[in-house]
Order: sequence, then structure tokens, then C-alpha cells
Amino acid sequence: AERQRHLLDDFQRRGQHLSEEYQPNKPLCFSAGAYQKTHPQKAAKGKKDADATLVSPMLLGIADGVSQIEDFGIDASELPNELLRACEELATAQLLPSGNGYPQEPYEGPVPMMRDAYEATESLGSTTVLLAIMDNSTRIHGKLHPMVAVLSIGDCEILVMRRLGGQRRQLQAVFQTEMQRIDGHAQSPLQVARVDDRIDPLFEDSMAIEVIERGSAVHCLSAYEGDIVVLGTDGVFDNLFVDEVVEICNAMLPPVYTTYAPVDKALLAEVARHIVELSHAKTRCGRDGRYMDAPIGKGGKVDDTSCVVGEVLEWSDALREAWTQANRHRMWEDLMMCGNIREGCCDNDDRGRDDSEDEHAPRKVKRSYSYDSDDHERGCSIL
Repeated sequence: AERQRHLLDDFQRRGQHLSEEYQPNKPLCFSAGAYQKTHPQKAAKGKKDADATLVSPMLLGIADGVSQIEDFGIDASELPNELLRACEELATAQLLPSGNGYPQEPYEGPVPMMRDAYEATESLGSTTVLLAIMDNSTRIHGKLHPMVAVLSIGDCEILVMRRLGGQRRQLQAVFQTEMQRIDGHAQSPLQVARVDDRIDPLFEDSMAIEVIERGSAVHCLSAYEGDIVVLGTDGVFDNLFVDEVVEICNAMLPPVYTTYAPVDKALLAEVARHIVELSHAKTRCGRDGRYMDAPIGKGGKVDDTSCVVGEVLEWSDALREAWTQANRHRMWEDLMMCGNIREGCCDNDDRGRDDSEDEHAPRKVKRSYSYDSDDHERGCSIL
């Protein structure tokens, strides 16, 4: 425990990267696309992709589940996905303006959000995670100054690019996080976990909470319309140099010489796909019999790879309505998947449970979706 506290204190970062450049007094949000792919060599061995991605107006997220935990009969994909869903629900309540122009609940920062999200989960597993949170509550000299709060636990990274000097300029890297790896080992990233006695009979959730509160790296940086953010698992940033990521983004998102217009989400997802494909290409031998250079070494690392590419936009009524409709559609899809809306959809999940059920069987995930509309409807919880 004492060694863990020492490691967490070494990993902890609390950084602010402020720019007082003038911008109009307007709230901002994310528009993004994501792409993830199991590495062909791992897919051939029947390995399951345990990565998870999240795209929403006020929150982008990426998580990389530890696949080795499947050796103990635990689904490695459950905790990463449930954790990001819990983060999304909190972000919707705390950051998304409601009908009166203010969020439903107070936002207390990235660390409390991650802690509360973890406490809302039940799945077993272990994962690295990175969040990019759009905070429209910050003011500098009395003026609204949107900030992106980045929280990282483990070896996922975020790269922020900006057109310094105007929209006719090329994108340049202005911020990047660093990986958190124990003793620098590529296979030992800091992780958020929940395990049972199959792995550690002494484990308690308080251990994961300590990792979140003491070991997370948190950075807050100024956000501007047109910024491009790239979130990637270690499969991206172990294999690609920063200038290669910037080059892909500049090739596919060239400077704008006319009136500024947001990038289509489909194109952002395509950029993410190109980044993932190039990451995997680094692990293949070239026609000349040589492997390409990579940050981790020639030939890169064989790994499942996920990427989120987002653009910072002005938050508008049109975007709010589009998000409301999309969230409502997803809520109804989940209700249909429940199997029987009328009978037992929201009943206690202990009803009818067989006492002889395997104690290690996966627990049901509690999910809820809510959205704001003119009549303030709220979605049913699915147990």
C-alpha cells in the first residue's frame, strides 16, 4: 500500500494551460467520430476487443480494458464500457445546458466525476481511461472562457491541435499528455480495476478510488472553436509519432479559405480510421523486409487500437436538438432490447434470481438514459 501511494504521487499531475486570447462569449462543445479495431494477429487468436470509446457533446472518452483478465473468466470489455457510460450520464447532467440554460446538477471537476462514475459501476475488470471534458463554467476577467479538462489514468493519450494564426494555417500540436506506466514498462500501465477473490481476495473498491484521487493526471487547457483533439489508446501513440498524427489530420482536414464550417462527423471518423490503420501498418514488415520506426521501437506493438477525433464547436440550439433526438432514439432502442417493456423492465433485478447461480457470473449493468426536452421527459432505468 505504501509503494502504491508513492507511485500514485509520482503519477499525479495537476496542470493548467491557459491562453487569454480573446474569443466571443459563447459556450463550446465537441463534434467527434470514433474508430476501433482489433489487431488482426489478436483477432486470429480469438481475442476479444476490450476497448471502449465515447462521443458526446460535452465529453469524449476512451478506455482500454486489460484483456489478460479474461484468463480468470472475466469479460474484459464490461468495465471499460460501463465506466464510460456512467461518465456520460454524469456529463449530461452536469455539463449539458437544460431548458433554462443551466445544467441539472453542479459540476465539481474531472476527479469527482471519475470517482462517482466508478462508484456507479458494478462490472469486474481492469482498464486505463482518458476523458476530455468541455467545461463552459470557467470565467477569466469576468468573461466566459471555455476549458477542456483532461483526466488520464494509464497510457491512453490526447493530442490537441490548433490553427495558430488563423483558419488558413496548418494544424499544429499545442498539447499532449504523457503515459502513466509503472517503472516505465509498456505492459504495466496505471489502471482502474475491480476484481474478486479469483484475482485478489483482499481487493476493495477503496483501492481504485485512491488510484483515481491520488494517481490521475489532470490538465485544464483553453479551448477554441476549430481545435482538433485526438484521443488514442496506447496502440496509437506507441506506434505513431506525433508528427505523423498531425500529418494525417492536415491531409484530411486542410485549411479553410472560405467561411468557416464545421467538419462532418463522418470525416472525423474517417480520420480516426486512418490513424488506426497506420498504427497497425507499423507492425507489418514492408516490401523491403524492414519494419517502420515507431516510438516504442521498430515494428511497433501489436495491440487492439481505438481512436476518437473531435472538433471543438460552438454549442447551439440546433446541436442541442440533434443530441436530444439522438439520445431519445438510443433510449428507445435500449427499451426494445429489454425484451418486455410492460412486465418487469424496471423491477428489482433480484426477482426470480436462482440462489444457486454462480457467484462469479457477470452482474447485470444498471443503465439509465435521460434527455432534456421542452416537457423535461426522463428515460426509464434499465436494470
